[in-house]
Amino acid sequence: DLDAYEKFRRNKEERELAKNEEQEQQKDKKDKKDKEEDKIKVGSANKKKKDEPKGLVFDLENCRDRVIRLTDHSSHLGDYVLSNGGDTLYYQASFEGGYDLWKRQISEDRTSIVMKNVGSGEFLPDKDFRHLYLCDYNAIKKIDLSSNSSKNIEFEARFNFKPYAERQYMFNHVWQQVKDKFYEPTLHGVDWANYKKVYEKFLPYINNNFDFSEMLSEMLGELNASHTGARYWGTAPRLQTAHLGLFFDNDYTGNGLRVQEVIKRGPFAVRNTKVTAGCIIEKIDGDSIVQGQDYFPLLDGKAGKPVRVSVFDPKTKKRFDVVIRPISAGEQQELLYKRWVDRNRHLVDSLSGGRLAYVHVKAMNSPSYRQVYLELLSDTNRNRDAVIVDERHNGGGWLHDDLCTLLNGKEYQQFVPNGRYVGSDPFNKWNKPSCVMICEDDYSNGHGFPWVYKELGIGKLIGTPVAGTMTAVWWENMLDPSIVFGIPQVGCRDLRGNYGENTQLNPDIEVYNTPEDYINGYDRQLVKAVEEMMKVVKK
Repeated sequence: DLDAYEKFRRNKEERELAKNEEQEQQKDKKDKKDKEEDKIKVGSANKKKKDEPKGLVFDLENCRDRVIRLTDHSSHLGDYVLSNGGDTLYYQASFEGGYDLWKRQISEDRTSIVMKNVGSGEFLPDKDFRHLYLCDYNAIKKIDLSSNSSKNIEFEARFNFKPYAERQYMFNHVWQQVKDKFYEPTLHGVDWANYKKVYEKFLPYINNNFDFSEMLSEMLGELNASHTGARYWGTAPRLQTAHLGLFFDNDYTGNGLRVQEVIKRGPFAVRNTKVTAGCIIEKIDGDSIVQGQDYFPLLDGKAGKPVRVSVFDPKTKKRFDVVIRPISAGEQQELLYKRWVDRNRHLVDSLSGGRLAYVHVKAMNSPSYRQVYLELLSDTNRNRDAVIVDERHNGGGWLHDDLCTLLNGKEYQQFVPNGRYVGSDPFNKWNKPSCVMICEDDYSNGHGFPWVYKELGIGKLIGTPVAGTMTAVWWENMLDPSIVFGIPQVGCRDLRGNYGENTQLNPDIEVYNTPEDYINGYDRQLVKAVEEMMKVVKK
């Protein structure tokens, strides 16, 4: 309520004054109470009346006017807990990898870090708020707030593991969840009760979660829907093979590896290593690379670690060593993605004479949107006549409305200082022609975005048909967290009553890249998009 709100906003000095005043009031109240009790004779029939508890009254009407931000910085936030007096907030925040324990002293307007890498999980304070108990992923920690130290609480939890009974329970759970939550009440007309009997009979013969997840996927596949199936996430120790960020010449037959291309932004490109196309990688950490032998074992477990690479340059006839940090397969894949985008952007620039902008939507998530927004409304692209929005190979997310709102701007005024045009409103939207490129492996919201784009009539779709997979999925971690399964829980239906699920989206201009195109690095879909948009801007 308003009184509590005002108390919470007091600074340190005001809290001390209020505390002293409250103590004086309590002392006066106690003295008065003691005098009243002295008047009551021993053995008197008069009985002390118990104070009736007062009911709580909530001021919900004005609650939105009393919202306060407790932390003074943004972060990946974990759990949090407010002290008994409401003057100190303890919370988990991740800035540098793991979660750290932070303390916000509200009345003093001061924030400080208490412990590094405390972990994430649920906080529970003790009665006197002297300790915090943290239930982390694999431990229970007791944090002493007076000494800023922690220790693990040892415990042992025995249970009678019944794997076959557990799989039976999970099987029943999956079946029931689908029955209750599938987006379409008739489950696409499937006899779901019968399929339970069909697949349940395999349970006595399944003795591991990998096979169990496969069986669940088969059963869920009977629904003829996207976003279904089960996955098994097994854990096992393994070495990750590092990558050098280089393309090698497959026609080279000698010892070592002949460099065909140094991948931009890779370990050999972030500084001047003098390694260029044609150089021979002869050794890795002193071990020779012999013709006909696999060199990958020389890079096992070395991602992110210093590695000495011995190089021979045939042009200068010199040998030299370079110390680099190899990257993981995922990091190299990201470099190859950026290389592909760079190539596409260069192709659009060259074919359009710099008149068309090009952006790629990698996924339907916040980082992808921020990247598209950054590139689309940059100083360079604002001055271009149209844009090609490429969303090929997009696995989905939830970004359809954000992207369509961004691309559907309508110019309504111009900024003209001293007779010179410098820009237009809306300044935060694209208000020029656009098209969207699609392909056969766009999925989920990778289908939803171009569907909405076409439905709103913003521009043309160019590419290949996209399978109808526009539903919102609910992935659930099972009782055994190594298994997860999916349910298409929310269907997207147009105003004519048609669901996007199982409804193919056809492009306005259909064009396929052939297998030969992929081998030769030719993108006829992108070339076609440039041709179509050049027709638009020349009108």
